[in-house]
Amino acid sequence: MNKNAQRLSQVVSAFGPGAMIDLPTRSVIVGGLDLWEMKGNSFSVISEQRITVRLEQLLKAQGRLGENKVLQLRTPPVSDNKPGALPSYVIAPVFPTYFVCDQVEIATVGGKPVRRRRLVRWQDLDTAGGRRKFVFDDGKKSDVTPIRFVCACEKGHIDDINWKWVVHGTERCLEPMWVEERGTSADPADMSVVCGCGKQASLQTLFQAGRLGTCSGKRPWLLDSDPNGCTEKLKLLTRTATNTYFPQVYTVISLPAEEDALMQMVDDLSGELAKVQSVEDVTMAKRFNSKVDATVGAYSDADIYARLVRLRQGAAGSNAKQSPKLAEFEQFASGRPEIGQNHPGAKLHAQTLARSVWAEPSADVDLSAIKNVVAVHRLREVSCLYGFTRFDAAPTSADGELEDVQLAVRGAPISRDADWLPAIEQFGEGIFAHFDEAAIRGWLQGAAKARHEKLVVGYGHWSKRFNGKPPKYPGTAYVLLHSLSHALITEIALDCGYPASSLKERVYALSSPSSNGACDCCGILIYTATAGAQGTLGGLVGTAPRFAHILRRALERSAICSNDPVCADHEPDDRSGDRATHGAACHGCLLIAETSCEMRNLFLDRSLLVGTMSDTGAAFFRETSNVR
Repeated sequence: MNKNAQRLSQVVSAFGPGAMIDLPTRSVIVGGLDLWEMKGNSFSVISEQRITVRLEQLLKAQGRLGENKVLQLRTPPVSDNKPGALPSYVIAPVFPTYFVCDQVEIATVGGKPVRRRRLVRWQDLDTAGGRRKFVFDDGKKSDVTPIRFVCACEKGHIDDINWKWVVHGTERCLEPMWVEERGTSADPADMSVVCGCGKQASLQTLFQAGRLGTCSGKRPWLLDSDPNGCTEKLKLLTRTATNTYFPQVYTVISLPAEEDALMQMVDDLSGELAKVQSVEDVTMAKRFNSKVDATVGAYSDADIYARLVRLRQGAAGSNAKQSPKLAEFEQFASGRPEIGQNHPGAKLHAQTLARSVWAEPSADVDLSAIKNVVAVHRLREVSCLYGFTRFDAAPTSADGELEDVQLAVRGAPISRDADWLPAIEQFGEGIFAHFDEAAIRGWLQGAAKARHEKLVVGYGHWSKRFNGKPPKYPGTAYVLLHSLSHALITEIALDCGYPASSLKERVYALSSPSSNGACDCCGILIYTATAGAQGTLGGLVGTAPRFAHILRRALERSAICSNDPVCADHEPDDRSGDRATHGAACHGCLLIAETSCEMRNLFLDRSLLVGTMSDTGAAFFRETSNVR
């Protein structure tokens, strides 16, 4: 792979438009969709109506998509590496445009030696060497490194720090500037920006509110400024810090089409037919799109359009009536022996296992609260990037709904006027466990009642961090299933051999339209989906017959944490940060890779699973051996 290349999954997650990437000689910011090379066969259209319809409505409501435009999902451009041909690419402007020279100068300040390095701009670098070096007045050259600090606002705008203004204010000065270091820790308190005229400013002072001035709405990933302007106060941002970029990604598990062969083909082509609005448009699509013609050319245009309309109405209907997770749960929890179809092109194929297959008496664990275990032999995951935030991630919804970033944290656009969004599809496997909703409701009303009240108090303290409307409490049933999911992921990784970071979760603690708000859909899907080799070899689905043994080992491991008794004694209270949402949970027991967790490691408590050193009496799985 070329050193300046990224995987498709990276471009639709951690390194999408607006994210900064370190290259060997400079730092760049990934350009918006308008700066992507999307010609010829450099991309593919992805068909997933459940995402397309919902995001189209969201973007139009926020003014990011014209009312007369139709949204389409496309993969990022892929280089075909043809000899002599210009490869597909994503433009990434240089950012930040301030650099510090690698050459160190020793100066004496107050009788003590200090290290200083010259601070230069991009336009000051030597063009003859590809702007990789700075030429001093004496002709000597020095390599340069992008400066570590930039400034940004909570709307996602980002800009270079105006170092001249930081040091001098409105006073004009043409003297050169240096970054001066007095310690060895690279702590901002030991660093200053010094001007040749003698004035200086400590980097520690830049953390003060309003010290960097007011945001001007710069959007370097779009090569423009926000047309609506900005009045937010700029904040100091470390270029390589984890809070510089939080992608907003919408993910669904594709569902099988229970229709005739033509409906399935139209469903597969729904991305190619995204702009079709009439029967005449179908005729034109056949004429100018060879893929459409080869797939459905033998069918009448009217039949094709009728099925396309039915697909769109179905997606729009589900958008208005239920969460995306609810449709997935209904498929997995249907109890049908065969879910979907068993062929290479299927989007979903699963089997509901007979209880005798997975509920082994020798496992010595209470399985009475588990209705079914489903072996998911094949599933398709579609993920779409539609925005990003800085400083704080957008709150995650437990029911799979799109977060309202305008109310909690404000998301930034990834294009000016593109009518498509970047997306990827990945295939994999999984295992689904359906839990008895009545058993969980009884537990919530009895043993878990006191613990539920403490978790709600902790959520109340955590939600104060949001200036606008905070995300709603996912429910203690969700905390139970979420904690169990993490325990199972750790144990399954040890059993099947896949690394835990390659496994993902979808936790279903939902209310159906007829339940009047009560949680009546409870389940856990643990799956892996990737374009690489990991996760496609059948190792995960092969654990389904051993589910009872894996559950027992996961519960045994959750009873003791290497950080006990500190971990077991932790209460969800007014502690700072995300710890307020946790009960007995830490990196030694329940916290896993954030790429695997759908809730960014929030709302976890192993005391809901089993008795711990500080037994709260709220454990769902009590020591009741031989109860099946």
